[in-house]
Amino acid sequence: MNTLKFTKMHGLGNDFMVVDGIRQAFDTTAAPISSWANRHTGIGFDQLLLIEPAQTPAGDFRYRIFNADGSEVEQCGNGARCFVRFVTEKGLTAKHEIVVETAGGIIVPRLNDNGSITVDMGKPALAAEKIPFKPVSDVDAHALMHTIVVGLESIPVSCVNMGNPHAVIVVDDVDLAPVATLGEAIESHPQFPQKVNVGFMQVLSPNHIKLRVFERGVGETQACGTGACAAVVAGIRLGVLDDVAPVEVDLRGGRLTITWQNDDSSHVLMTGPAATVFEGEVAY
Repeated sequence: MNTLKFTKMHGLGNDFMVVDGIRQAFDTTAAPISSWANRHTGIGFDQLLLIEPAQTPAGDFRYRIFNADGSEVEQCGNGARCFVRFVTEKGLTAKHEIVVETAGGIIVPRLNDNGSITVDMGKPALAAEKIPFKPVSDVDAHALMHTIVVGLESIPVSCVNMGNPHAVIVVDDVDLAPVATLGEAIESHPQFPQKVNVGFMQVLSPNHIKLRVFERGVGETQACGTGACAAVVAGIRLGVLDDVAPVEVDLRGGRLTITWQNDDSSHVLMTGPAATVFEGEVAY
């Protein structure tokens, strides 16, 4: 039997079991991640974050993400901020700007002087094959909006990949949106071969939105960093948000600030908090 040390953390209520895989061994294939994620009988979390040594000379660390159902995914924005807090508090680095390898590509998070964390999430991917998304026709491959048929409804969505796939829906009132039912239906829709995260966005002003996100393999979370990035990118491309000033994104767990200029070379910048909750050990 193995004993594993971990840290419970959260970014705006999106919570994580964070594991140092540099100073201790961790066998992900043997770990009962979905059992640990259970909020009644386990540790309780949305994702498990694993910190490992970098695999390239340019990287400082490698960062892996496992959903509550045990599936490994490409990217997690709130997790990236917790990652920075963790490696700093644990003395794994003295750097304030860190180059991190993820399955979704390189990200560069930065610890700010005021304690907030800004993550360079890279450039959004917008083409259908990059989401990935199967459009009805080749003409629709680069469309700003796509129509997804769910039952008897035709749902307009904007597709963005922020290291992981997102479908963004603009709604009149996010509090009344059918996040659980429609989110689950679109998450596993056959036009999304790797499933998809589903964001429900209410536009309050050109620089302020409310957002709820149904995350694949998890369900609705209190906050989703990549979801906030995807929603702002979608909103700017649709012309309902402004790219001159940062956009404030109000999630159920709190606020993120997202910056993106609407051009092919612009990176998405996400700023927000991260906090440690407690330390623990678990046997497996």
